[in-house]
Amino acid sequence: MPDQLPKTQDARREWLISALLAERDEYAQIEIPAEADEQRLLLRALFNVRPPMRTSDEFLHVQDAYLQDRAQEKGITRLGDLTPLQPHLYVWRGDITTLAVDGIVNAANSQMLGCFAPNHGCIDNAIHTFAGVQLRLACDEQMHAQGHEERTGTAKITPGFNLPANWVLHTVGPIVRYRVTPRDQVSLASCYQSCLDLAQESGLRSIAFCCISTGEFHYPNDQAAQVAVDVVQAYLQSTDDPMEVVFNVFKPVDYDIYHNLLG
Repeated sequence: MPDQLPKTQDARREWLISALLAERDEYAQIEIPAEADEQRLLLRALFNVRPPMRTSDEFLHVQDAYLQDRAQEKGITRLGDLTPLQPHLYVWRGDITTLAVDGIVNAANSQMLGCFAPNHGCIDNAIHTFAGVQLRLACDEQMHAQGHEERTGTAKITPGFNLPANWVLHTVGPIVRYRVTPRDQVSLASCYQSCLDLAQESGLRSIAFCCISTGEFHYPNDQAAQVAVDVVQAYLQSTDDPMEVVFNVFKPVDYDIYHNLLG
Protein backbone atom coordinates (compact mmCIF):
# COMPACT_ATOMS: atom_id res chain seq x y z
CA MET A 1 0.00 0.00 0.00
CA PRO A 2 1.23 3.54 -0.72
CA ASP A 3 3.11 5.16 2.14
CA GLN A 4 1.00 8.31 1.79
CA LEU A 5 -2.15 6.61 3.10
CA PRO A 6 -3.22 8.05 6.47
CA LYS A 7 -1.89 6.43 9.63
CA THR A 8 -3.93 8.07 12.44
CA GLN A 9 -7.62 7.68 13.20
CA ASP A 10 -8.36 11.37 12.61
CA ALA A 11 -6.58 11.32 9.27
CA ARG A 12 -8.22 8.04 8.23
CA ARG A 13 -11.68 9.38 9.07
CA GLU A 14 -11.22 12.52 7.00
CA TRP A 15 -9.70 10.50 4.15
CA LEU A 16 -12.66 8.11 4.12
CA ILE A 17 -15.20 10.92 4.17
CA SER A 18 -13.45 12.64 1.26
CA ALA A 19 -13.37 9.39 -0.71
CA LEU A 20 -17.07 8.70 -0.14
CA LEU A 21 -18.08 12.26 -0.97
CA ALA A 22 -16.13 12.02 -4.24
CA GLU A 23 -18.18 8.99 -5.33
CA ARG A 24 -21.32 11.05 -6.03
CA ASP A 25 -21.71 14.41 -7.76
CA GLU A 26 -24.59 15.46 -5.49
CA TYR A 27 -22.20 15.46 -2.52
CA ALA A 28 -19.99 18.15 -4.05
CA GLN A 29 -21.28 20.91 -1.76
CA ILE A 30 -20.93 18.93 1.49
CA GLU A 31 -18.13 20.18 3.70
CA ILE A 32 -16.32 18.00 6.22
CA PRO A 33 -17.10 19.27 9.73
CA ALA A 34 -14.27 20.19 12.06
CA GLU A 35 -15.48 18.30 15.15
CA ALA A 36 -14.58 14.61 15.44
CA ASP A 37 -18.04 13.56 16.67
CA GLU A 38 -19.69 15.30 13.71
CA GLN A 39 -17.24 13.62 11.36
CA ARG A 40 -18.12 10.21 12.82
CA LEU A 41 -21.82 10.87 12.21
CA LEU A 42 -21.17 11.98 8.65
CA LEU A 43 -18.96 8.97 7.94
CA ARG A 44 -21.55 6.57 9.31
CA ALA A 45 -24.29 8.24 7.26
CA LEU A 46 -22.19 7.91 4.11
CA PHE A 47 -21.58 4.24 4.84
CA ASN A 48 -25.32 3.76 5.43
CA VAL A 49 -26.52 5.24 2.14
CA ARG A 50 -23.78 3.80 -0.06
CA PRO A 51 -25.13 1.19 -2.48
CA PRO A 52 -23.48 -2.23 -2.72
CA MET A 53 -20.55 -1.75 -5.08
CA ARG A 54 -16.86 -2.41 -5.22
CA THR A 55 -14.20 0.07 -4.22
CA SER A 56 -10.44 0.43 -4.37
CA ASP A 57 -7.89 -1.56 -2.41
CA GLU A 58 -6.68 1.73 -0.93
CA PHE A 59 -10.15 2.52 0.39
CA LEU A 60 -10.50 -0.92 1.96
CA HIS A 61 -7.04 -0.65 3.52
CA VAL A 62 -7.88 2.67 5.19
CA GLN A 63 -11.42 1.67 6.12
CA ASP A 64 -10.36 -1.65 7.65
CA ALA A 65 -7.64 -0.01 9.73
CA TYR A 66 -10.07 2.67 10.89
CA LEU A 67 -12.88 0.27 11.84
CA GLN A 68 -10.61 -2.21 13.58
CA ASP A 69 -9.03 0.54 15.65
CA ARG A 70 -12.52 1.94 16.32
CA ALA A 71 -13.54 -1.42 17.76
CA GLN A 72 -10.52 -1.35 20.06
CA GLU A 73 -11.43 2.20 21.13
CA LYS A 74 -14.97 1.11 22.03
CA GLY A 75 -13.66 -1.94 23.90
CA ILE A 76 -13.98 -5.58 22.86
CA THR A 77 -15.77 -8.12 25.04
CA ARG A 78 -14.80 -11.79 24.71
CA LEU A 79 -16.76 -14.87 25.66
CA GLY A 80 -14.26 -15.61 28.43
CA ASP A 81 -15.19 -12.29 30.03
CA LEU A 82 -18.78 -13.49 30.56
CA THR A 83 -20.26 -15.74 33.24
CA PRO A 84 -22.94 -18.23 32.13
CA LEU A 85 -26.31 -18.18 33.87
CA GLN A 86 -26.82 -21.80 32.85
CA PRO A 87 -24.44 -24.23 31.14
CA HIS A 88 -23.62 -22.79 27.69
CA LEU A 89 -26.09 -19.88 28.18
CA TYR A 90 -25.12 -16.25 28.75
CA VAL A 91 -26.90 -12.90 28.96
CA TRP A 92 -24.87 -9.83 28.09
CA ARG A 93 -25.98 -6.24 27.78
CA GLY A 94 -23.85 -4.23 25.39
CA ASP A 95 -22.99 -3.29 21.83
CA ILE A 96 -23.03 -6.48 19.75
CA THR A 97 -20.53 -4.94 17.31
CA THR A 98 -17.91 -5.14 20.07
CA LEU A 99 -18.53 -8.79 20.97
CA ALA A 100 -15.82 -11.28 19.97
CA VAL A 101 -17.63 -14.59 19.41
CA ASP A 102 -17.65 -16.88 16.39
CA GLY A 103 -20.92 -15.45 15.09
CA ILE A 104 -23.39 -12.69 15.86
CA VAL A 105 -26.98 -12.58 14.65
CA ASN A 106 -28.28 -9.62 12.69
CA ALA A 107 -31.99 -8.78 12.63
CA ALA A 108 -32.16 -8.12 8.89
CA ASN A 109 -34.91 -7.06 6.51
CA SER A 110 -36.02 -9.12 3.54
CA GLN A 111 -33.68 -7.26 1.14
CA MET A 112 -30.75 -8.36 3.34
CA LEU A 113 -28.72 -5.28 2.39
CA GLY A 114 -28.63 -3.51 5.74
CA CYS A 115 -30.33 -0.33 6.88
CA PHE A 116 -30.01 2.60 4.44
CA ALA A 117 -31.36 5.22 6.89
CA PRO A 118 -28.47 7.52 7.89
CA ASN A 119 -27.40 6.94 11.50
CA HIS A 120 -30.48 4.89 12.32
CA GLY A 121 -30.40 3.20 15.70
CA CYS A 122 -31.28 -0.34 14.59
CA ILE A 123 -28.89 -3.25 14.96
CA ASP A 124 -28.88 -3.83 11.18
CA ASN A 125 -27.47 -0.33 10.74
CA ALA A 126 -24.81 -0.79 13.41
CA ILE A 127 -23.60 -4.17 12.14
CA HIS A 128 -23.28 -2.99 8.54
CA THR A 129 -21.58 0.23 9.63
CA PHE A 130 -18.86 -1.40 11.69
CA ALA A 131 -18.35 -4.42 9.45
CA GLY A 132 -17.53 -2.09 6.56
CA VAL A 133 -18.74 -1.71 2.99
CA GLN A 134 -17.74 -5.31 2.19
CA LEU A 135 -20.72 -6.66 4.12
CA ARG A 136 -23.40 -4.99 1.99
CA LEU A 137 -21.64 -6.17 -1.15
CA ALA A 138 -21.42 -9.75 0.18
CA CYS A 139 -25.13 -9.71 1.03
CA ASP A 140 -25.99 -8.27 -2.37
CA GLU A 141 -24.05 -11.03 -4.13
CA GLN A 142 -25.90 -13.68 -2.13
CA MET A 143 -29.27 -12.11 -2.88
CA HIS A 144 -28.53 -11.85 -6.60
CA ALA A 145 -27.55 -15.51 -6.63
CA GLN A 146 -30.73 -16.41 -4.75
CA GLY A 147 -32.98 -14.40 -7.05
CA HIS A 148 -35.61 -13.42 -4.50
CA GLU A 149 -35.95 -11.65 -1.16
CA GLU A 150 -35.12 -13.54 2.01
CA ARG A 151 -38.08 -15.34 3.53
CA THR A 152 -39.08 -14.78 7.12
CA GLY A 153 -37.59 -17.34 9.50
CA THR A 154 -34.59 -18.30 7.35
CA ALA A 155 -30.94 -17.30 7.69
CA LYS A 156 -27.82 -16.47 5.68
CA ILE A 157 -24.20 -16.30 6.82
CA THR A 158 -21.46 -13.88 5.76
CA PRO A 159 -18.00 -13.03 7.07
CA GLY A 160 -17.88 -10.41 9.83
CA PHE A 161 -15.16 -8.47 8.00
CA ASN A 162 -14.08 -5.73 10.46
CA LEU A 163 -16.25 -6.86 13.36
CA PRO A 164 -14.68 -8.72 16.30
CA ALA A 165 -17.04 -11.59 15.44
CA ASN A 166 -15.84 -13.87 12.66
CA TRP A 167 -19.26 -14.32 11.07
CA VAL A 168 -22.65 -12.63 10.84
CA LEU A 169 -25.84 -14.66 10.61
CA HIS A 170 -28.63 -12.63 9.02
CA THR A 171 -32.24 -13.58 9.73
CA VAL A 172 -35.56 -11.92 8.91
CA GLY A 173 -37.98 -11.93 11.80
CA PRO A 174 -41.77 -11.53 11.67
CA ILE A 175 -43.33 -8.08 11.80
CA VAL A 176 -46.15 -7.95 14.35
CA ARG A 177 -49.07 -5.90 13.05
CA TYR A 178 -51.61 -5.76 15.87
CA ARG A 179 -51.04 -8.77 18.09
CA VAL A 180 -48.80 -11.82 18.06
CA THR A 181 -50.30 -14.60 15.97
CA PRO A 182 -49.45 -18.31 15.99
CA ARG A 183 -47.75 -17.74 12.62
CA ASP A 184 -45.57 -15.03 14.19
CA GLN A 185 -44.55 -17.42 16.95
CA VAL A 186 -43.60 -20.13 14.46
CA SER A 187 -41.68 -17.65 12.30
CA LEU A 188 -39.71 -16.25 15.23
CA ALA A 189 -38.87 -19.73 16.49
CA SER A 190 -37.71 -20.57 12.97
CA CYS A 191 -35.32 -17.59 13.03
CA TYR A 192 -33.55 -18.95 16.10
CA GLN A 193 -33.55 -22.53 14.84
CA SER A 194 -32.29 -21.52 11.39
CA CYS A 195 -29.41 -19.58 12.92
CA LEU A 196 -28.47 -22.44 15.23
CA ASP A 197 -28.58 -24.95 12.39
CA LEU A 198 -26.54 -22.72 10.08
CA ALA A 199 -24.01 -21.97 12.81
CA GLN A 200 -23.58 -25.67 13.53
CA GLU A 201 -23.23 -26.50 9.83
CA SER A 202 -20.60 -23.76 9.52
CA GLY A 203 -18.54 -25.03 12.44
CA LEU A 204 -19.21 -22.13 14.80
CA ARG A 205 -18.57 -22.78 18.49
CA SER A 206 -20.26 -19.67 19.87
CA ILE A 207 -23.14 -17.45 18.76
CA ALA A 208 -24.71 -14.24 20.08
CA PHE A 209 -28.38 -13.56 19.41
CA CYS A 210 -29.83 -10.08 19.35
CA CYS A 211 -33.50 -9.60 20.34
CA ILE A 212 -34.94 -10.58 16.96
CA SER A 213 -38.17 -8.81 15.86
CA THR A 214 -38.44 -6.58 18.93
CA GLY A 215 -38.12 -2.83 18.45
CA GLU A 216 -38.83 -1.89 14.82
CA PHE A 217 -40.76 -5.14 14.17
CA HIS A 218 -42.95 -4.70 17.30
CA TYR A 219 -42.76 -8.21 18.75
CA PRO A 220 -43.40 -7.82 22.52
CA ASN A 221 -40.10 -8.16 24.36
CA ASP A 222 -41.23 -10.70 26.95
CA GLN A 223 -42.93 -12.97 24.40
CA ALA A 224 -39.97 -12.79 22.03
CA ALA A 225 -37.56 -13.70 24.81
CA GLN A 226 -39.67 -16.71 25.79
CA VAL A 227 -39.55 -18.01 22.22
CA ALA A 228 -35.78 -17.46 22.08
CA VAL A 229 -35.12 -19.29 25.35
CA ASP A 230 -37.43 -22.18 24.46
CA VAL A 231 -35.73 -22.80 21.11
CA VAL A 232 -32.19 -22.47 22.43
CA GLN A 233 -32.80 -24.67 25.46
CA ALA A 234 -34.37 -27.34 23.26
CA TYR A 235 -31.32 -27.17 20.99
CA LEU A 236 -28.92 -27.54 23.93
CA GLN A 237 -30.84 -30.54 25.21
CA SER A 238 -30.83 -32.23 21.80
CA THR A 239 -27.12 -32.06 20.99
CA ASP A 240 -24.10 -33.75 22.51
CA ASP A 241 -21.75 -31.01 21.34
CA PRO A 242 -23.50 -27.69 22.05
CA MET A 243 -22.13 -24.30 21.16
CA GLU A 244 -22.00 -21.41 23.60
CA VAL A 245 -25.04 -19.14 23.21
CA VAL A 246 -25.16 -15.49 24.27
CA PHE A 247 -28.41 -13.56 24.49
CA ASN A 248 -27.27 -10.05 23.68
CA VAL A 249 -29.56 -7.29 24.94
CA PHE A 250 -29.34 -3.53 24.74
CA LYS A 251 -32.28 -2.34 26.83
CA PRO A 252 -32.51 -2.82 30.61
CA VAL A 253 -36.00 -4.32 30.23
CA ASP A 254 -34.62 -7.14 28.06
CA TYR A 255 -31.78 -7.77 30.49
CA ASP A 256 -34.31 -8.24 33.29
CA ILE A 257 -36.58 -10.44 31.17
CA TYR A 258 -33.78 -12.85 30.21
CA HIS A 259 -32.43 -13.00 33.76
CA ASN A 260 -35.91 -13.88 35.02
CA LEU A 261 -36.35 -16.59 32.39
CA LEU A 262 -32.93 -18.12 32.99
CA GLY A 263 -32.88 -17.74 36.74
